[in-house]
Amino acid sequence: MKGRPTPVCCAALLLALTACASAPPPAHRAPADQPAPAQSAAPTDVSYDWHGLMLVPFGTQLKSSPVPLHEVLLFHDESQSAGAADVKDCYTVDGAPPRFLGRDAEEYLLCFRHDNLNRIDASVRVDPAEAERTFVRACAMWLKNATPTAGTSALCEGRDGEIVFSARLADNPGETAARVSVTLTTAAEADSVGAAAPGP
Repeated sequence: MKGRPTPVCCAALLLALTACASAPPPAHRAPADQPAPAQSAAPTDVSYDWHGLMLVPFGTQLKSSPVPLHEVLLFHDESQSAGAADVKDCYTVDGAPPRFLGRDAEEYLLCFRHDNLNRIDASVRVDPAEAERTFVRACAMWLKNATPTAGTSALCEGRDGEIVFSARLADNPGETAARVSVTLTTAAEADSVGAAAPGP
């Protein structure tokens, strides 16, 4: 009879419908052999970047600092002093210090020589169980866009443009925390201090 589907046509239609029903949409496919996306080893917390410690640029005059500061008295070991190049006055911020390695900096000093900012020191305490891993990960991030001069599980030094950074991880005997400290200077300042330091 005209208009009635043939058995061959019905079979083809049935196969087409079965194929459509069994094939999941591409958006929902999750191949078992596809590896999960790799997670970055670098910390995403911006406080891991030492650039955040530079509240004011090097060379800023003390009287022109946009950040309120108060002086900190430091005790100098004259036997280890590098001479006139090491003479400096250090200050800290009146408010909360910047964060470093995910923590508020326990020590944060802006040091001036001849009333110009030439050095920044900061340190934090870290749980000994995670201290080395934290330090190594941070060092890898710092050296990614810098020229390394030293890098171990306890020492990280490099030059980023005209800024030299030197970070150390140290255990504190008798304390329940390790300490990570970092010093930032200009390349010119680092060279002058190195040249003024007494020989062995």
